[in-house]
Amino acid sequence: MPNFLARIYVTPKPGVVDPQGLSILGGLKNLGYDSVSAVRAGRYLEIQIGEAPSREAAESRTTDMCRQLLANPVIEDYRFEVVEND
Repeated sequence: MPNFLARIYVTPKPGVVDPQGLSILGGLKNLGYDSVSAVRAGRYLEIQIGEAPSREAAESRTTDMCRQLLANPVIEDYRFEVVEND
């Protein structure tokens, strides 16, 4: 069975206050980057999924992990890609 790598991006939902993004925006403005108008901060995760029978199975496992632990569905969105990992 092949091994897979899931690349997961978790970000605040639109309309949710993002204090980390606001702090980064303030820092960029202080450094003179006045053209930056907004920053949204999130998380990037890489998860090795060993010996899944198919890409679809690895994607299903990744969805389950995101829903159960990696993202808070009330305030966060997630997206991912699953690639075969040699």
